Amino acid sequence: MYRLLSAVTNRAVTHGSCAWGGGRRAAHQRAGLPPLGPGWVGGLGLGLGLALGVKLAGGLRGASPAPPTAAPDPETPPQAEPLPPQEQPLAQWSPQTPTPPHSRRFARAIDRSRDLLHRIKDEVGAPGIVVGVSVDGKEVWSEGLGYADVENRVPCKPETVMRIASISKSLTMVAIAKLWEAGKLDLDIPVQYYVPEFPEKEYEGEKVSVTTRLLISHLSGIRHYEKDMKKVKEEKAYKALKMMKGTMESDQEKELKVKGGKSNEKNDFAKAKIEQDNEAKGRNSKPCKKKNDFEQGELYLKEKFENSIESLRLFKNDPLFFKPGSQFLYSTFGYTLLAAIVERASGYKYLDYMQKIFHDLDMLTTVQEENEPVIYNRARFYVYNKKRRLVNTPYVDNSYKWAGGGFLSTVGDLLKFGNAMLYGYQVGLFKNSNENLLPGYLKPETMLMIWTPVPNTEMSWDKEGKYAMAWGVVEKKQTYGSCRKQRHYASHTGGAVGASSVLLVLPEELDAEAINNKFPPRGTVVSIICNMQSVGLNNTALKIALEFDKDRSDMP
Repeated sequence: MYRLLSAVTNRAVTHGSCAWGGGRRAAHQRAGLPPLGPGWVGGLGLGLGLALGVKLAGGLRGASPAPPTAAPDPETPPQAEPLPPQEQPLAQWSPQTPTPPHSRRFARAIDRSRDLLHRIKDEVGAPGIVVGVSVDGKEVWSEGLGYADVENRVPCKPETVMRIASISKSLTMVAIAKLWEAGKLDLDIPVQYYVPEFPEKEYEGEKVSVTTRLLISHLSGIRHYEKDMKKVKEEKAYKALKMMKGTMESDQEKELKVKGGKSNEKNDFAKAKIEQDNEAKGRNSKPCKKKNDFEQGELYLKEKFENSIESLRLFKNDPLFFKPGSQFLYSTFGYTLLAAIVERASGYKYLDYMQKIFHDLDMLTTVQEENEPVIYNRARFYVYNKKRRLVNTPYVDNSYKWAGGGFLSTVGDLLKFGNAMLYGYQVGLFKNSNENLLPGYLKPETMLMIWTPVPNTEMSWDKEGKYAMAWGVVEKKQTYGSCRKQRHYASHTGGAVGASSVLLVLPEELDAEAINNKFPPRGTVVSIICNMQSVGLNNTALKIALEFDKDRSDMP
């Protein structure tokens, strides 16, 4: 060590005195400072040597002798050499952002929810899935699992942008509600007042009216992607018969209970006869096989439409499938007509008006899907072919249905949107206890109207609920004590070519005492997006919301 220090010191003196040291000495003298003594260079060299010696000594202390090489075991198969760093495979999933401090409070809920998402992802074979959760307006968890781009091995992350499909309908509802609040849009007059390009309609020879309110809740009678009216009507009749059969069986069971469960041969014979009759009716009325949405040609349109008015030509001359207001028929084309109404009522192009709303809601990554623009973090979309091989989905142009299913977004933006709706829904309850609260983006009475179930509607993703105004709503219900308690929540799912999505809002159950020292929004919001079509996500989102709600309820 002494020799090493001496060598470093001598090298510093000899080289430093003629180059670095001379220049430094001259600069020192030019600055008018006292002349440097002849020993300063040696002192510097000694200091450098000591520092180097300390580093080397530390390294020697941390080192351990290498173990002797063991003789190879003939029964042990040879291990493959590790791949070079650039060829190491990516993990199937990994958190992409550091865990926020407040999310540690929900560690149990996060672990349970992550495990649930892995199960769903594995069951359906989805390439990638992204989840986001907020509690009381604060994002507490967001994570990507799997791949946003399988070919290039790009993992999903919270910033991944995907198709949100029919959640676009809930966004369009905000535009309609703002125009209605401003007095620029009447929900109950015929749509021809705003869009004369849409022809007046008749049903079975009778003149009928299609209104904005009916369009919002899918009660207008305008078709969806299926063009065959006979198939649609047969399917509706078959579903109604099945529902009636279930109601009859339930009524019979209740009657038996009332009679004390007594039965005799006569009752058994009558019950068997009813079952046979119902089965015969079911066989005779079973509809022709109807194509699902992903077998419909219009879902794969590649034509670019310049505006919503131009998109109307796809369906405006088709007959109504039902009398407006009489039956529920989910229709994305109905929202294409709503986009045209928004344009005429607002005086802006639909997309321009929506971008203003996105700006107000701070949804900075939410845009209409177009092929040409560079959209950072945009995912690829996938489907399984007939051989069950993963393939890219075909190119589609969604310009004909911006309002009903044409937007891209992230889980973070959807959480912001859900919390803005929840705030507006609850802020009226808090006004008396806190007068300084800011108003909601939509008024409380508007949100109450939007989240109120509409008669004659259906909620396909949860049979317990009804469709409201661009949201599905399940109301609070409990039939028996100490048994299942149905929570009130609002949600909308989405299904597009190569994509599935859900946005679910679970409000906190509030009472007069619960609002003291609290601020809206109060509740849990869950958003999930996936780059695989036909993945049901509402039940998963509800389970996740209840896990987080349990953790927040257990906190002091």
